[in-house]
Amino acid sequence: MAGYGLDEEFHLSTILENNLKIKGFDVDVINASVSGDTTSGGLNRLDWLLVNNDIDILILCLGANDMLRGIKPNIIRQNLYKILEILKKRNITVLLSGMISQETFGKLYKEEFDKIYPDLAKKFKVTFLPFLLDGVALNTELNLKDGKHPNPQGVKVISKNLENKLINLLQN
Repeated sequence: MAGYGLDEEFHLSTILENNLKIKGFDVDVINASVSGDTTSGGLNRLDWLLVNNDIDILILCLGANDMLRGIKPNIIRQNLYKILEILKKRNITVLLSGMISQETFGKLYKEEFDKIYPDLAKKFKVTFLPFLLDGVALNTELNLKDGKHPNPQGVKVISKNLENKLINLLQN
């Protein structure tokens, strides 16, 4: 998450890094996201990210903007598959953060989209967080006025969701 509409101190990467350090983990969390990013954008930037950074664990949280734009689920799946393939070849541990589709584009779209993340997590045997925005989505107290982007309190909830999975990965 790029931190849309928030000062850097409230970006997910900052909150997550601070919380993990408080718990005794020596980590640097790199925010490689771009506001409005899609799976194709993430795939296009992946080589640059991997060449310019020494990455042990990558949190993959792409697809929400694809869904909001109505990009076909098979294209989203293909892009995420390619990203996961590249990461597997480089022996980078992955935490795949899933999304759940709105019903804006119909029931079939939602069904196809919602299967992407659990299917890929199983296929690539990666750690899986079923819904990145669990506890935050549709909660007006945890989102900016646009109703789509988390406010600082929402970012704290998302960070907690990720921390629970990351701690297990960091301890192994």
